[in-house]
Amino acid sequence: MQKILYVDLDNVLVDFQSAFSRIPAEVLSEFEGRLDEVPGIFSLMEPMPFAIESFQELANLFDTYILSTSPWENPSAWSDKLLWVKHHLGSACYKRLILTHHKNLNAGHFLVDDRTKNGADRFVGEHIEFGSFQFPDWPSIVNYLRERSS
Repeated sequence: MQKILYVDLDNVLVDFQSAFSRIPAEVLSEFEGRLDEVPGIFSLMEPMPFAIESFQELANLFDTYILSTSPWENPSAWSDKLLWVKHHLGSACYKRLILTHHKNLNAGHFLVDDRTKNGADRFVGEHIEFGSFQFPDWPSIVNYLRERSS
């Protein structure tokens, strides 16, 4: 039986800041401090470097899911995240997107996330902190998880 791996979207698979250059300055100003509430922002983001190929490899080694949070005040984020996953990850993520504000309620072995918010700090398995000293990028995470896949 494969181990369960969860992977966050924002600033892990998805480069959140990549959308900023596609949003008018007046909109950025209007939503300052709460940019995740900009309607449509999640449809404008590019993948993080090596994210797609890393996810594809890990999906062959683990029972892999996307575990993300969508802003409560931005209804388009929910559908935009689904469309982003379909477009960039395709069949590897068919019905494997979980949107929640309580990541700790999901049982699994590993969670790749860049923060400890929304229950990531209470996740029962191992939290692999994307962007940390130990795990600064996707190649470091793939190398680490390859050794732990069986």
